Amino acid sequence: MTFPAPLVVRRPEGLYCPQGRFFIDPWRPVDRAILTHGHADHARAGHGHALCAARGLAVLRQRLGDDQSLEGLKFGERLRLNDVWISLHPASHVLGASQVLIESVSPQAHAAERWLVSGDYRVQNDPSCDAFEPVKADVFISETTFGLPIYRWPPVTQELVALLDWWQTCRDEGRAVVVYTYALGKAQRLLLALLNHAPLPGPLFVHASVARMNEAYRQSGIALPELPSPPAMLEPGAMVLAPMAVQGSGWMQRQKPIPAEAMVSGWMLVRGHRRRHAGVRGFVISDHADWPGLLWAVDQTEASRIILTHGQTSTMARYLREKGCHVQTLETEFDAQSADV
Repeated sequence: MTFPAPLVVRRPEGLYCPQGRFFIDPWRPVDRAILTHGHADHARAGHGHALCAARGLAVLRQRLGDDQSLEGLKFGERLRLNDVWISLHPASHVLGASQVLIESVSPQAHAAERWLVSGDYRVQNDPSCDAFEPVKADVFISETTFGLPIYRWPPVTQELVALLDWWQTCRDEGRAVVVYTYALGKAQRLLLALLNHAPLPGPLFVHASVARMNEAYRQSGIALPELPSPPAMLEPGAMVLAPMAVQGSGWMQRQKPIPAEAMVSGWMLVRGHRRRHAGVRGFVISDHADWPGLLWAVDQTEASRIILTHGQTSTMARYLREKGCHVQTLETEFDAQSADV
C-alpha cells in the first residue's frame, strides 16, 4: 500500500515532524522539542526550546532544571507550528503526560492528515493525574511496553489490599518495610491510594527523590501531604517509599532487622521478573496500558494505520494485522532502555 508523505518520521535525533519542524521526545539535543512527560527516557535537557503540557510544567522543571527553555500548553489547546497544528491530550501515565495530535494545515497535501503520537499511557484512571482521553486520528503511533496477551492487570484495589495486609504482617513480625517504586508517577499514585485507606499499619516515610516529585505535584494542584524522610533507624512497622537504588545500600544494611522489601511494578506479574528479585514481594500496579488497554486505545482512535513502538511490538502487530489493520513497527532508542512501569 502506498501512503502519502508522513507527518512523523524517524531521524537520528528522534521522531521528527518535517512539516512542523519539531521533534517528539528526542534522545539528542534539538532546536525544538515536544516532551510527552517527565520520565528520563522521554525528557532530556539541552534542547533550544521545549514544549510540554502545562499540567506537567512543574514536573519537567524539576527534572530538567531552570536552564532548559520550557513552555506549557493547556490540554486541548491548538498551536500552529509552521505547517501543522498540534494539540496535547491526557495520557494518564504520570502527571502531565500527553498524547501529541498533529494535524496538517493543508489537508489536501496529506491524505492522512491527523497523526497521534501516544508517548507512554495507561487507560486506568486515578486521582494522581488527568484521565486518559481517547483521540481520533488517521495514524496512531502507540507504545507497546506490555504488548503481550499475558499482561492483564488485576484490580488496583486488590493489589492495594494485599500490600496493606503484607505491611501489617511485617509489623506484627517486628519488621519495617521498604517499597521500591519509581519516584515520578508511581510513588504519587501509591501515596494517594494508601492515604485513602487510613489508618495505616505504621508511619510512612518517603525518599528524597520521591519528596521532590511530591512537591512538583503539589505545585500542580495535586493534594499530597508533606511526608518526612526516613530516619537513620526505622522502627518496626514503618514503611519507606524509595527508588530501587536504595536496595543494598549502606542505609539498608544498617537497619536491624533488615526491612522486608517489595516492588510495585507491572513486571511483577511475570515469574521471570519475580525470580530476578528473589526475596522481594511483588505487587502488580503499572502506569502503562496492559494488553486489553492497548487494544482498546487503538480501537478508540479509529486509525486506518497503526505504528507500534517502544516495547513488545511483534505480537501486537501480528494480532492487529490478522484483524485487517495496516500495521508497521518502529524502533526507537527507548526500546534499548529499561523503563519504569
